[in-house]
Amino acid sequence: MRIFDPHIHMTSRTTDDYRAMHAAGVRALVEPAFWLGQPRTSPASFTDYFDALLGWEPYRAAQFGISHHCTIGLNPKEANDPRCTPVLDLLPRYLAKDGVVAVGEIGYDTVTEAEDHAFAVQLALAVEFGLPALVHTPHRDKAGGTSRSLAVIRESGIDAGHVVLDHLNEVTVREVRDSGCWMGFSIYPDTKMTPDRMVAVLEEHGTERILVNSAADWGHSDPLLTRATAEAMLAAGFDEDDVDRVLWRNPVAFYGQSGRLGLDGYTDVQAAGLYAGNSIARGGN
Repeated sequence: MRIFDPHIHMTSRTTDDYRAMHAAGVRALVEPAFWLGQPRTSPASFTDYFDALLGWEPYRAAQFGISHHCTIGLNPKEANDPRCTPVLDLLPRYLAKDGVVAVGEIGYDTVTEAEDHAFAVQLALAVEFGLPALVHTPHRDKAGGTSRSLAVIRESGIDAGHVVLDHLNEVTVREVRDSGCWMGFSIYPDTKMTPDRMVAVLEEHGTERILVNSAADWGHSDPLLTRATAEAMLAAGFDEDDVDRVLWRNPVAFYGQSGRLGLDGYTDVQAAGLYAGNSIARGGN
């Protein structure tokens, strides 16, 4: 079984997670730029973070045979902070880089005018750079936020097939499916979706244009729930081709639209050399 996790925040995870993910079949992932859990205080903190998503984190993932890609954007929560909004002017510098396969996470948190502005600007950048867009649907009033997101997406002129709306559930999936956008689902231990609920959605709506992710981060989350979902699919009667479509071919197809997807990893720390004078082998050369 091969797994591509299309939304996971490995900056928040350990090397043990990388090792366990590889053992579970994960061979590729996308790490979206997101909120770190506490407010950033200046655009400079974003530049260091973006640089890490493009440098150190792909290096770290590669030691465990996992190909790491990222999305870059001003997340909805921090779009409301005037100290952070100048990041919008920095994004073109990063969206031109090879490791970036989409603009994201963008969209809504509490649905404010500032979020409207950042969302529209970043969808325009996705069109300008020919990149897909990863859209975060709000955790509160998800149905209303999803409908509003789709309206903004339509107004932007971006091809619906270049957009995934993430963190969907049973209430929001049909509207997104009918829009032509891709449907993203986050599998969590306590909130969002469970493997069994995800299987029920797949049974009703099919496997086309659906992405399943762990969205694992610094909170209570599990980077192996993609594998658990695959096993739940098989137990429910889906075949191996269905699993491969949802857990591998779909994310490859969506992010492949960037023209920047590379799926070769390596596992030899010594052959990889050092990154900025460091390796993951603490105490080594």
